[in-house]
Amino acid sequence: MISITKLLCGSNYFGDTLRYSKSSKGTTNGTTNNLGPVVVWNSTGICNLKCIHCYADAGTKSHDGELTTTEAKNFIEGLGQFNVPVLLFSGGEPLIRDDIFELSDYCHKYNIRPTISTNGTLITKETAKKIKQVGVGYVGISIDGIGEDNDKFRGQKGAFEAALRGIRNCIEVGQRVGLRFTINRHNYKSLNDIFKLIKEENIDRVCFYHLAYSGRGSGMIEEDITHEETRQAMDIIIENTLNFSRQGIEKEILTVDNHADGIYLYLKMKQENTDLAENILSLISINGGNRSGIAFGAVDSLGYVHPDQFSQNHTFGNVRERSFGDIWTDISNPILKGLKNRKLLLKGRCAGCKWIEQCNGNFRARAEAVYGSFWESDPACYLRNDEIGI
Repeated sequence: MISITKLLCGSNYFGDTLRYSKSSKGTTNGTTNNLGPVVVWNSTGICNLKCIHCYADAGTKSHDGELTTTEAKNFIEGLGQFNVPVLLFSGGEPLIRDDIFELSDYCHKYNIRPTISTNGTLITKETAKKIKQVGVGYVGISIDGIGEDNDKFRGQKGAFEAALRGIRNCIEVGQRVGLRFTINRHNYKSLNDIFKLIKEENIDRVCFYHLAYSGRGSGMIEEDITHEETRQAMDIIIENTLNFSRQGIEKEILTVDNHADGIYLYLKMKQENTDLAENILSLISINGGNRSGIAFGAVDSLGYVHPDQFSQNHTFGNVRERSFGDIWTDISNPILKGLKNRKLLLKGRCAGCKWIEQCNGNFRARAEAVYGSFWESDPACYLRNDEIGI
């Protein structure tokens, strides 16, 4: 996750303390020397929508064997013992769990910041109040286009309006809320409309996700945008971020799942503002690029631990049997061991890239989906050969 507002405008939000702390450099098991990783928990495989790019391949059928409330509390206790700073409740649709508020509230007992990733359609005014009351730090609501464009991706007519109502209900009670937008061939031309939406609706934050080839999204490789279109999309994100800053409008703008973004931003600013460019380079060097298996991990609804939510074909253990911390620090699994220090394992363009300290091989799930090798180069890297030094 790359904070465009932090890199361009120097703004500071909660996540920036985890991404750009000097104490995070060189860590192998967490966000900083003193903290464990951010953990996303796919708390259920059930969802009320059928999104065509869902990495979790969620559906409407019930899933046997999902963590019970007691098991989930034991899991959260283990996260607390490992000093995990943030637990992201995801799914499926996490608001379908009838214990979601109880578990969110339970996180505070162990100094864990609970956040929720949701499609937003179930957030009534009463639900928004409950989310606020239990101290959820942030609610991310997925929208992948305006109106019918979103509904096509979500597999349900009216999903956009329902999600927008959920956003408005959160804002009404003072709950911090933002958008999650997955860029693809069918919606990348609506990026300016998304910026217009967050301004008009007074939405705090937007995360632009690069497409992950995982779950149902594995069938969408051909639906990703080209490298040149990705550069154009980044230019739009950069310009809108700067426009907000010029107008004195505070919005947190982030991109996710492509660490080429930070380098592209540095190279672009190097031509326009040398001092700013050098600060960007310093920050992305501190961050160190992709940190799946280090500062970011995932647990599925059955309790299995994975390097991130997009690599659920790689499993390291189950929190029913061992604590998350014990699993996360056990490097007997070659994938987890490799992720802790992957630079010598990387192949292709990644192996020869001069930005390896700032990118760390980018996104492994895409490499494996396209090339069949976990350590191959990320096919979604849009930097030119001359830009990466090969």
